[in-house]
Amino acid sequence: MFYQYNHSGVSQYYCKEYGKNFNFPVHLHQSYELITVLSGEMTVTVNSKEYKIKRGEGVLVFPNQLHSLESENCEHMLCIFSGELVKAYTTKISGRRPEKNKFLLPESLVTAIDTLSDDGSVLAKKGVLYLACAEFDKTAEYREKSEMDFGLLDKIFSFVEKNFAGECSLKKLGLEKGYSYSYISRYFKKTTGITINTYINQYRISNACYMLSNTNATVLECAMESGYESLRSFNRNFMAHTGKTPTEYRKINKKTE
Repeated sequence: MFYQYNHSGVSQYYCKEYGKNFNFPVHLHQSYELITVLSGEMTVTVNSKEYKIKRGEGVLVFPNQLHSLESENCEHMLCIFSGELVKAYTTKISGRRPEKNKFLLPESLVTAIDTLSDDGSVLAKKGVLYLACAEFDKTAEYREKSEMDFGLLDKIFSFVEKNFAGECSLKKLGLEKGYSYSYISRYFKKTTGITINTYINQYRISNACYMLSNTNATVLECAMESGYESLRSFNRNFMAHTGKTPTEYRKINKKTE
């Protein structure tokens, strides 16, 4: 399992990807992910539940849900977007998760999503994404998040989200959540396949990537606001995760109005 730092859940993040005969291992990120098939069949696994989908069907993965994709002789379209783009829906389902992630996706919606572009109108994106969420909501049954279903994992995600810019240590996490830090460390590694320190670093890099792409903050400010105490440490970690220096990343990804 790994965390996709490039799929940020903040602000108005949106991207669309196409692929063929696609296999992607278990991973998670902060955004919603709408998966649909253009031809053939794909198997999508979300939190250990397996769904087989074909054209006219979709899977809506919620933020921080573990999921994987597997297909042969299949063409697909992925739409990955921040909860901020569908804030009313995100607020409505806050603290809940769907019993199942698969739903029927009308052809008109598939076409509408296909016409959206990454750098297109935010209003157009919101309109289509709200329609997709409304279609999902028609048949969805939700349940409250519980300790039995990644409850501790959700608590860890929430802790990191609130504390990544400052002290985000296992000791503090253990004291706040009422678990020993050694138990949390073992649990997180067993559940996700990565260490919690790796996850925290990836989350911080994700925040820095967003700031570099969407703000005029200096590299030092991006580092400090992402929880790094030194520019040297930030530059080393950023290069390790992205393969680029912060300045190189900004040149390639900086968004202009």
